[in-house]
Amino acid sequence: MHFIDTHTHLDGHEFDDDRDEVIARAKAAGVSKVFIPSIDLPSVDAVLATCARYPGYAYPMLGLHPEEVKADWQDVLARMKPRLDAPDHPFIAVGEVGLDYYWSREFEQEQLEAFEEQVRWSVEYRLPLMLHCRKGQNEMVRILRRYERELPGGVFHCFTGNEKEAAELLSFSNFALGIGGVLTFKKSHLPEVLPAVVPLERIVLETDSPYMAPVPMRGKRNESAFTLYVLKRLAESYGVSEDEIADKTTANAERIFFNKH
Repeated sequence: MHFIDTHTHLDGHEFDDDRDEVIARAKAAGVSKVFIPSIDLPSVDAVLATCARYPGYAYPMLGLHPEEVKADWQDVLARMKPRLDAPDHPFIAVGEVGLDYYWSREFEQEQLEAFEEQVRWSVEYRLPLMLHCRKGQNEMVRILRRYERELPGGVFHCFTGNEKEAAELLSFSNFALGIGGVLTFKKSHLPEVLPAVVPLERIVLETDSPYMAPVPMRGKRNESAFTLYVLKRLAESYGVSEDEIADKTTANAERIFFNKH
């Protein structure tokens, strides 16, 4: 059984002491690939270095995370974008990008503008989006609608919403919901929400490691091997075999990230 962790911050300092062991455990658990988003300018090189260390296994994304959007966002994006102009650039997606008003709306307008700029990159370079959204779904959807016919697809990372929110996001064709550790939490409503409105063809697995470790690993540093706990809970929720979850979510990730549109 093989499956993909579509979202891990494996470049983070949390893994500096045992990154090779983390990869070995992931492979042993059945993880066949990991996708690593960048979040700011310094992380781009860290992500690329990590992916170069594990060729054919770790794949990079390029983007400015909404929580990292500050007054200098235009300068940051102007320095990021040329990376996509290299004909042999390795990036498989624009990400992690989006909107986050959970803690503050200090840079609300800057976040909106930076997000829309990166959505345009997705269209221009035919790269899927890895989308982060907290307390901003209405605004995010409004921007995505402007480019709906041109978007190549992507993932709504860390989906935790209700049936209505899921249906709204799935109205964007060739997008999937990224499902991670929250699915396993005791108070999560996802085990009921997902089977009710989300076909398995619209789900990909993720960890968001080192954050959001699933049960029974809550409170520990999350890592890609723990994708297996998410997969098992998803199989229970849908009443299907773990192999079916592995096969379908892998096919979904391959279709979104590796099909040329």
